[in-house]
Amino acid sequence: MHRPEIHQTSPRLWLIAGTGEGPVVAERLLQRGWHLTVSVVGATAALAYPPHPGLTLRVGAIDGEKEIRAELAAAKSVGWPYLVVVDASHPFACLVSRQLAATCEQLGQRLIRLVRPTLPGAAKILPSLEQLSSQSLQGHCLLLAIGARQLKHALACSPGAKHFARLLPSPSALQLAMAAGLTADQVACLRPGSKLEVERALIRRWRITTVLARQSGGATEQLWRKLCEGPGPELLLIGRPAEPAGAQALSQADLLSALVLPQ
Repeated sequence: MHRPEIHQTSPRLWLIAGTGEGPVVAERLLQRGWHLTVSVVGATAALAYPPHPGLTLRVGAIDGEKEIRAELAAAKSVGWPYLVVVDASHPFACLVSRQLAATCEQLGQRLIRLVRPTLPGAAKILPSLEQLSSQSLQGHCLLLAIGARQLKHALACSPGAKHFARLLPSPSALQLAMAAGLTADQVACLRPGSKLEVERALIRRWRITTVLARQSGGATEQLWRKLCEGPGPELLLIGRPAEPAGAQALSQADLLSALVLPQ
């Protein structure tokens, strides 16, 4: 990265990251002379942000509106407030987005919400996970790619299917899968960004006829759309939640255009 001189007169921005766009946006803004505080949920996500004199990393989930207020107040107390807050959390991380929108609106803090595009292609959009029960899945081999927390609910909504799950490689994800009633041979743990051939081999091995994923608008949704093209499995997507009111919603390109600093 380019390393401009950073000091307390540099414009300051708080980036709440949770998607693959986070590191790209951070790099571009650092190049322009912004000083960034980037919030990520875990240590693994933090590895995507190389050290930079204009970058401060905060690792750990944001614990409600009280913590948001405290972060904004702390920045003001040292005379270096955030000019803008950017919410680049995952589209399905609804709680933190609502909390950010509500708090920033109350405090008069500028907030930009990074909105992912709606991807083209054939897929059936389900308004909610509950709508899975309306699908004819008796005897289908159903691959659940929706995260471990919703596995138990998904199984209850599709009792006639034979279930399999694609999970992140973490102990908590495996524990939730086992608690939902899945066995070891029904679960595959793979990191995001796994090769297409690996995922395709998994679909062949389990003879998957239907995939349930989320309409995330990112690389993961693109992956499942690619795998389900043509004669592939049917793709069901849980519809993306509505964005909270109160934030300026921009695409990545428009967000970067809006945050160009004067020369």
